[in-house]
Amino acid sequence: MVQTDILSAIREIAAVRKIDVEDILDAIKTAIKYSFEDENGYDKDDLEVEINPELGHIAVYTEKEVVSKVKDEKLEVSLEDAQRFNKKAKVGDKVKVDITPKGDFGRIAAQAARQIIMQKLREAEKEAVIRQFKDKVGEIVTVVVQRITAEGDVICELNKAKAIMPKSERVMSEFYRLGSNLKVLLKEISEDEKGKYIIVSRADSDFLKELFRMEVPEIESGTVEIVGIAREAGSRSKVAVRSLAEGVDPIGACVGQKGVRINAITNELKSGATEEKIDIILWDENIETYLMNAIRPAESIKVEIKDDKEKEAVIVVPESQYSLAIGREGQNARLANKLTGWKIDIESDTGFEKEEQKEETEESKAEEEKEAE
Repeated sequence: MVQTDILSAIREIAAVRKIDVEDILDAIKTAIKYSFEDENGYDKDDLEVEINPELGHIAVYTEKEVVSKVKDEKLEVSLEDAQRFNKKAKVGDKVKVDITPKGDFGRIAAQAARQIIMQKLREAEKEAVIRQFKDKVGEIVTVVVQRITAEGDVICELNKAKAIMPKSERVMSEFYRLGSNLKVLLKEISEDEKGKYIIVSRADSDFLKELFRMEVPEIESGTVEIVGIAREAGSRSKVAVRSLAEGVDPIGACVGQKGVRINAITNELKSGATEEKIDIILWDENIETYLMNAIRPAESIKVEIKDDKEKEAVIVVPESQYSLAIGREGQNARLANKLTGWKIDIESDTGFEKEEQKEETEESKAEEEKEAE
């Protein structure tokens, strides 16, 4: 049967909505199967729908058993009728039978299946949009905040696609205004029973890394490299950098003239009551130097490696720098541990000297006792 109106509309819808023609054809096939199940009593899983877009032809088929005498027209076909579809058919065979209704089937089927088709089209449209972002995983995109769920997840829209920022990916000190634009990291594409959706984040360390890439041309070009990031989102971060080109100051490149680059980054992170502080640390292949750099802004005196295999070290700082080195609630030391991968104990110079004197005294006493024996 010819339904050129329906099939010409397919191309128009596909072009306007930027949807694959095959997705629309699949939607129509599914809709027709549901229509047959409702109107004619067939099981949709037993039906096959063929659409020829070039000829504008739609046909419905089902498989029936060839019998001598038909008792159930939905499941059986006579030998005479079967041989119209397959000349070699014989009793007991299964043959594919054209059961397309006569008359204005196309209009009736389209009306009956309209809701299903529109639902499939919306799904196909979302799928097409999500496919556009498949290659953008790990990059920063801009979403529109739609609502916040009772669980604390932020529901967003990304070019008609659904994006979710789970509570675990939020910066809890930030305030998200409904309808506002928000820069986020496109973290991954996930899927549940309702379809595919995008997971975004502002708490992930890679979000901060991408902000640096956007603001610092030397990172984008590869002359400056971010070696590691330790982040407590919304509060403080440490970013270790190194230069891969002679004459390039990696810290200066990240800070920018008069702090313009680092200010742009911190301003983007300033969506709440608190400002996230960022320490830019110079990476060094010498682990002792790197550990000393990691506890900045505190100054250090020396590093003593306690266990190289277990990565344990003591950093000695001036008494006046001890509180700064530890940080509020131990944050500075904690971030330094995370950044370097070493377990760092921080001691003041006076405390370290007392500990050394105590150890020396105990060693001397032990030697004296050994000699006395």
